Amino acid sequence: MPSISPGVVSGADYRTLLDACRDGGYALPAVNVVGTNSVNAVLEAAARNGSDVIIQASNGGARFFAGEGLPDAHRARVLGAASLARHVHLLAKEYGIAVILHTDHADRKLVPWLDDLISLSEDEFAATGRPLFTSHMLDLSAEPIEKNLETSAEMLKRLAPLGMGLEIELGVTGGEEDGVGHDLEEGADNAHLYTQPEDVLRAWELLAPLGTVSIAASFGNVHGVYKPGNVKLRPEILLASQQAVAAVAKTGPKPLSLVFHGGSGSEVADIEAAVSYGVFKMNIDTDVQFAFAEGVGARVFENPEAFRHQIDPTSGKPLKSLYDPRKWLRAGEKSIIQRLDEAFETLGAKGRSIAKP
Repeated sequence: MPSISPGVVSGADYRTLLDACRDGGYALPAVNVVGTNSVNAVLEAAARNGSDVIIQASNGGARFFAGEGLPDAHRARVLGAASLARHVHLLAKEYGIAVILHTDHADRKLVPWLDDLISLSEDEFAATGRPLFTSHMLDLSAEPIEKNLETSAEMLKRLAPLGMGLEIELGVTGGEEDGVGHDLEEGADNAHLYTQPEDVLRAWELLAPLGTVSIAASFGNVHGVYKPGNVKLRPEILLASQQAVAAVAKTGPKPLSLVFHGGSGSEVADIEAAVSYGVFKMNIDTDVQFAFAEGVGARVFENPEAFRHQIDPTSGKPLKSLYDPRKWLRAGEKSIIQRLDEAFETLGAKGRSIAKP
């Protein structure tokens, strides 16, 4: 088994981790975070499951990390992402696992956000030999494929010298993610949710020679959780995409690093099939948000008076120990950890960390 140092990965270590997932037949959960509580919960969950992990932030998550009080939304997104990166770099080594640090969906209007984050990584690389982030996602799936790939190639040329990767999307993942995408229309013709393997091959032929690229090929997946029957996954599209590229690449099976968006609420059989076809990363945001809310909510429901009064109106006892934010925030963290325990198990990542001190 290969090994890498604990901490945020980039360059050769990033590629080694991708290869380990492919060769080992497992995937890593990619968890959207919005603050230090969710970051710390993800790190703790990864460490206790003996797994590496992917931590990512959407543009809205990054802005929230910086604080909603900052009036300049763009600057808040940049500073929040930078603050997140510093926090993860500081703590990931202490947890003894490897972390892929990533930003989630960025469409055309958010390209300036990525440009500024890449500038920060360029400065960091010049000073330390390592970028701030492992990779970024550029989601131009709503645009013509020619424009999508052209802009992706330009960005990857900038990322590659820093040892960073680029995630792109082909086809459209249904639902909306922090202002990127659109709501899934029940009963509508959702043919655009299924990527064509020839488009994946086209992307690979253009981008793979430029640097490390991962592809979110849509196979009916959506963001969020919908009622049964409204989402029809076809993971065999991923297999067809791998086969199309393998026939040209001549590098063996599963040459693609594939991404599964919208993993929340998915059937275990569909997840396992997707992983078997070369998915190394499964995004799980909605379920984790609910887990955090469920944990905090249970704490509130169990101690309702503590969230209305400082002193119990019946007994006269101080309630500070119950409304202490550390108590109910920790309850939310524990609930996140429990949900991620399940994810590491389902994805086959438990006990598979390649990080060694």
